[in-house]
Parts: sequence; structure tokens; C-alpha cells
Amino acid sequence: MTTTDTTTAAADQAAEQTTARPFFGHVIGNQEVRSIDGGTFESIDPWHDQPWADIALGTAADADAAVAAARKAFDEGPWPRMGFAERGRLIHKLADLMEANAEELALADTRDMGKPIAQARHDVARSVLNFRFFADHARLAVAETLPMDSGHHTYTRYEAAGVVVAIAPWNFPLMLETWKVAPALAWGNTVILKPAEDTPTSATILARLAIEAGLPEGVFNVVHGYGPDSAGSALTEDPRVDRITFTGESGTGRIIGKVAAGNLTPVSLELGGKGANIVFADADLDNAVHWAVQAIFRNAGQVCLAGSRLFVQRDIYEEFLARFTAAAQELVPTDPKTEDSAFGPLASREHHAKVTSYLDTVADYGGTVVTGGAGEGLAVLPTILTGLPLDAPHVTQEIFGPIVVVHPFDTEAEAVHLANDTPYGLNAMVFTENLHKAHRVSAALDAGTVWVNCFFIRDLRAPFGGFGDSGVGREGGNFSRDFFTEPKAVVMQITPADPEA
Repeated sequence: MTTTDTTTAAADQAAEQTTARPFFGHVIGNQEVRSIDGGTFESIDPWHDQPWADIALGTAADADAAVAAARKAFDEGPWPRMGFAERGRLIHKLADLMEANAEELALADTRDMGKPIAQARHDVARSVLNFRFFADHARLAVAETLPMDSGHHTYTRYEAAGVVVAIAPWNFPLMLETWKVAPALAWGNTVILKPAEDTPTSATILARLAIEAGLPEGVFNVVHGYGPDSAGSALTEDPRVDRITFTGESGTGRIIGKVAAGNLTPVSLELGGKGANIVFADADLDNAVHWAVQAIFRNAGQVCLAGSRLFVQRDIYEEFLARFTAAAQELVPTDPKTEDSAFGPLASREHHAKVTSYLDTVADYGGTVVTGGAGEGLAVLPTILTGLPLDAPHVTQEIFGPIVVVHPFDTEAEAVHLANDTPYGLNAMVFTENLHKAHRVSAALDAGTVWVNCFFIRDLRAPFGGFGDSGVGREGGNFSRDFFTEPKAVVMQITPADPEA
């Protein structure tokens, strides 16, 4: 090879390295590794509809390695045997590192799913709070003492359950991962996180930071891959796993529940939703419109809590609809990586096809598109539908996109009936300035969370979960403690059996 040829080859190699996509591996036993079989897949930037990163594609073999590492760390390692203060110190150190690397974490979620960068930064801050809250909650949680008339004394202990498999969704990747990982770790469990295949990268970054924070080997592991017949199913079927926590689609939750039942593995399932948003005539309209927009158009409607069924009392229906429509039309899809972006694309080609299929059938059911429709690329514009029958799929099925169906109602009883007429029961919203009505309607709604005159506000001490097809179990505060631990009763004799002794 001539000198010129050598120089050209070196330049080509350097250019290739410069343009190479970043790689995100599994993290198993505190080592970032490739898949055992070398498999990879691409993470797609939905704004450009182009791959931006390469990800290790896990199989059953990688899942097995992660479970083995987590099992050994729980059975033999120091983590479950540490005091709450020591574990909490390391978890707070992880939170510190997340704050120091917040922009990298936020940009990862933005590139993976098209979330506007400002919203992704908000999610990172919430994720940091999750770790800090549960670290402190575990240390400060109060157990029960039960004096007995029989001369005995009973008290409770909450022992770490063991190996936890956490399967997270793609719509709030980091935030919903940490809702699961933080309490599981705080109570002394070891964890295997399988992020959604559409949004894998922030999970690897989080695991890198956990290693830097000093979490012992095997305590926090990440395995990438798909669900059925892949890493996901291998993790949920493994009898060495002690807890499974899943957030995602209701059908997948049913499958996981059946599999877990075979091993008697407790599960927590936060599943789909079809949230009702009820706006009474006495509502503060400015406030109601603001939150109605947030409830269905934030995150491009890709929210299980979305207020996708909007019921407006007839007295204010036309005025509300006009204001709501005007506000929706102000949201224009822009590059989510720009600072002023408030509305981005849908997360993937597959999901875009699903959401737009509902737009294709509006007229078939006699409905009207007030505003919105398909946008450019993978974007769907904020879409408002009216005139649809209550049994139309747009009303009954979880679309998971920026599409809302608006109906008028007349009475309070009618509003409650309409809201409860669904197999889902994750959440609902009520807008009224009447305190008595707010309490009455909140009590009557079949929903795990009811927001009154607001949306998406969460106290981490409160239960979070749903009724019916929206899932099984609750997360938050002591509810997370109860799931991620094995409660134990200790009964002690304090009075001698023989009074003369």
C-alpha cells in the first residue's frame, strides 16, 4: 500500500469513528457488556426518523446472567444487610450524580422518543426526587408494635423481598423506571430493569451512574431487549425472581400476571387507562382549559393518565370547546431538542401507524374532526373529535396519542355514569368550584386517582394504581414498602409463663 493509500485509509477510519453511533450495553454485575450472542438493535430518533444509537439486544441468556448476578448480590452481598442510613447514603449519591448528569439523561429520553427537552428535564428532576424520597422514606418508615394481654409483645419487621424485575414503559422512560427502582433498592432488594425497547438509553446511563455511586456488584442491573420470546419473557418466567413490577399495556399485563402466577411471584401491574375529564358549568374555565390541554396533549398524548374522554356540561360546552380548540391549535410540532419545543412527534413509526388509524375512521362513526389530524413525519397534531357515539373505538379504546373526544352532559349523575362507563379505572379529573360537588363526584368515580382542578400532581406518599383493566396493586409510600418487602411478625414473651419464676 502506498503512503497515499495508507493516509486515505486512516482518514476513512477516523471519519467512520467520528460518525459512529453511541453504544448502550446491558449492565450486569456492575459491568456494561454486549449481548452474549453479539446481537444489537437501533434506537430511532422519531423527529428525524433515523437511528441515533446502537443497543445490546438481550436474549434469554442475558436475562439469565442478570438474574444470577442479582440473586447472588441479594443472597451473599452486603446490600440487603446494610442499615437504612447506609443504603440511603448511596442512593442519595446516585441522585447527586443524576443531577450532575441531568442534561445527558434528558437528551437520551428526547432522542429516544421525541419528548420535548424541557419536559425531559422535568422528568429527570422528578426521577431524582423519586430516589431521594424513597431513600428517606425507608429510613423513617414506622413499623407496628402490638402489646398483648397474654403477656406477649408483637412487633413487625419489613424484610427485603429479594430479586425484583422492573419492566418500564417508553412514554416516561427514566421517571417511570425510577418509580420502581428507587423503592425496590431503598428497601434492600436487588433489581433487574428492562426498559422499553423504544427508549433504552437512559436506563444504561442510570446504571453507569449507580456503579459510580458505589452500589455493590449486582445490585442494579439493566437488560435490554424485547418482551415475548425474548429477554422480557425470560425475566418474568424465572423462578429465582421474587417480585415483578410492570407498567404498560393491559394485554401484556395479563400475560405477565398469568406467567407470574405459575411461580407464585407477586406482581404489581400499572396498566392502561381511558381517563375521564369532567368539566362542570361552575368551573374556572381558564384553569379547566389549561389542564385539559395538558391532560391530553402533553407528551403528545402518550400518557396512560391522559384525559382522552372530555365531558363538558352543556351550559358551557360551546364556549369551552372554542377556547380548548384555540389552545390546541397553538401547539405546533417542532424539533423536541430545541429549547422552546412544547409538542413533539410520536415515539415510533409503529405507534404513529396505530394512532393515525383512528383518524382514518372518524367519519365512519359519524364524528367530526374539529381540529388536528396527521402532521408531517411521525407527528400527529393536537386533535379534537366531537359527535362520536359512546361505543366508538375512539371513545372506548386507549389510543395513546393526542386525540380527545368531547361530549356534552347535563347532570352530575350523567357525568359520573359517563366517566365510569369503561373497563379502565386509572384516573379521572373533575373541574368545579363547588366544594361539595368535588367531594361527591370524587367519591363516586371508579378511579385510582382523582384530580380536582388540576392534573398530574403526585404525592409520593399516596397510592398510585388503577381499578379494573388499569391494573393490580398500588405504588407509593407504604404501598411500595408493602410490595417490595416481606412483612414479618415477631412475637416475644415478656411475662414468665410461671408467675412464680
